[in-house]
Amino acid sequence: MFRPKLPTMPQPTGTVTPPAVVEPTTITPGTSTPPATVPAPTRPTVQLTPGTALALVGSGTAIVLVVGAVLVSLLLAVAITGASVAVCALVIRSLANADAKRR
Repeated sequence: MFRPKLPTMPQPTGTVTPPAVVEPTTITPGTSTPPATVPAPTRPTVQLTPGTALALVGSGTAIVLVVGAVLVSLLLAVAITGASVAVCALVIRSLANADAKRR
């Protein structure tokens, strides 16, 4: 039941062609073929002028500043939320203690 069933190899049917005979060829020394040259890609080259370099630096700086501002604002939001939850916990605890003292 747990033993795998191995398939049996089917026997070839019909006519079987014999393998082709490969005859050796003679090699004549001294005849060399030139190596194939690969054509250069036809992409345009990028000209990096001082203006484009300045634009790249400016855009990179802007991206870093925007990402930094977003991360700082998220951190500030988490800190404010934590502080408000702590204040709420203190108020609830003081209300529960005051109610317990009255009884």
